[in-house]
Amino acid sequence: MKGGVLTKALILMVAVWAFLKLGMPLFTAPLPNSLIFLYLMLTLSGIVIFGTLSGASKDAFWGPISRFITGDNLGALQGARLAVLILFPLLIGWQTYGSTAPSDQPPAENRTIHPAPPGEYTGLANPVPNTPENIMTGKGLYAAFCSPCHGGNFDGKGVAAKGFNPPPANFADPTTIAMLQESYLFWRIKKGGVGLPIEGMPWKSAMPRWEVELPDEWIWKIIMGEYDGAHQKPRTWE
Repeated sequence: MKGGVLTKALILMVAVWAFLKLGMPLFTAPLPNSLIFLYLMLTLSGIVIFGTLSGASKDAFWGPISRFITGDNLGALQGARLAVLILFPLLIGWQTYGSTAPSDQPPAENRTIHPAPPGEYTGLANPVPNTPENIMTGKGLYAAFCSPCHGGNFDGKGVAAKGFNPPPANFADPTTIAMLQESYLFWRIKKGGVGLPIEGMPWKSAMPRWEVELPDEWIWKIIMGEYDGAHQKPRTWE
């Protein structure tokens, strides 16, 4: 592979970031940015260790960095060095100002993303047979009762979604219903936002209490329609 040690290191860092950020979601749930940052730091540590195993590799690795900082024999890169030395302190100052300046935005609320359901809902199995007819019925019920908020494409972008904060759940996202059991969805749909436990507060959920309007069989069919329409599968004990 042609190119200097730093060029190879940069290509490797970009490749690792692309795999973690863009490649991993194709096989599993998206990784949080904090975990991606950790893996990048581990990769950088490995690059530094490998680049300093011998005297020759150490000079090849640190030499360009040292020359860029000191300005020795840079030639045409003197302008780039001057730009970095000016922009880097400005960037740090802007970041510091942005993190300390007063804001008129309300403070963030700590939220329990998936509070535990009451014991009577834990591990419930869907009693409705998973047939094409029942799935189609569930999608029809979803379209009538759920799609105004959660969207016709099961992506949380219904016509009424913009009126809610936090927005309705995006079922097509592999980090939502794909991580939950059907019994959890049954509890959340049936009891709505008012049925959330105290330990789940503060919670601004506009989910209606659908048990007032929908029989249990309809709710189970809606759940099947949601999973099928979002191209997801419910989590199981197995």
